[in-house]
Formats: sequence, structure tokens, C-alpha cells
Amino acid sequence: MVDINKVGHVVLKVRDLEKSAEWYSRVLGMEIMTRAKDFPMIFLSFGNQHHDIALMKAPDGAEMGGLGLAHVAMQINGGEEKLRQLYGRLLSAGVSINHVWEHSVSRSVYFLDPDGIELEIFCETMGLEQGMEVMRGSDGGAEDIELEPIFES
Repeated sequence: MVDINKVGHVVLKVRDLEKSAEWYSRVLGMEIMTRAKDFPMIFLSFGNQHHDIALMKAPDGAEMGGLGLAHVAMQINGGEEKLRQLYGRLLSAGVSINHVWEHSVSRSVYFLDPDGIELEIFCETMGLEQGMEVMRGSDGGAEDIELEPIFES
């Protein structure tokens, strides 16, 4: 097997670079690292690597397609309490929430960015070994859950 240990970053095509960069910065707390000089791209970071998400200007008139990316999942530290805080932050920002789900190995909040790209924030509910074992024996399903948001004051 190839020795790949993670997805390094994701590049998303968006309609309005500046609007999207501001949204990712304000709503998800990302730092705008740089703007490409010769190409319409902006690079953003959560602070643990030089960039996690890059935004690229989509061609004028581009529409969401049926093939390709389904969503981008971002694992968080801090467990369910941090997930509840981020959920509250999304709601306070007026973000459209698609699902709040319990997976066999994690809890997740799915939501849309300004271009309708689906994003997921999730927290693991078990360690790696147990999660691998559970995943191998599960059907990969999910069920709706009630997650009480924590709103910042």
C-alpha cells in the first residue's frame, strides 16, 4: 500500500473569492494566509499547517454538478462540547444546517458554505483502534440526533 497518511488540503471552486474567504475566516475561524499573485486563489489555514483549504475562482456561470466532491469533513479537537460550541457559532452566523448526525464512530454537523458546498465538522466518539473495529463491522449508517448548541456570549 502507498504510504499516505492524510489528506493534505482541499481546493474548492467558488463564485466570489473575497466573499468566500471572508466567510471561511469569520465562520470557521480560518486565517487567510496568502492570495496567489498570478492566479485567482486564496489559501486559508486552521493554524496547524500552512494551508488546509484553498479557494479558487470558478468560471463565470459555473453550477454545482452531480459528480465530484460530496462534502469536506473537518475533524475537531475538544469532543462534543467543542462541537456544540461550533454548532452554536454556525447557527449564530445564519449558516444553513443540513444534518446533525450520530455515526457509529463520530458525531457530525453538516452545513453549507456561501456557494452551497457541503462541509462537515465532526468529533470522534472513540479511539482509533475501537473506531477501526466498529467501522469494519458497521453498515456505515447515520441517524439524526439532537445536539444542544452552545452560544458564545
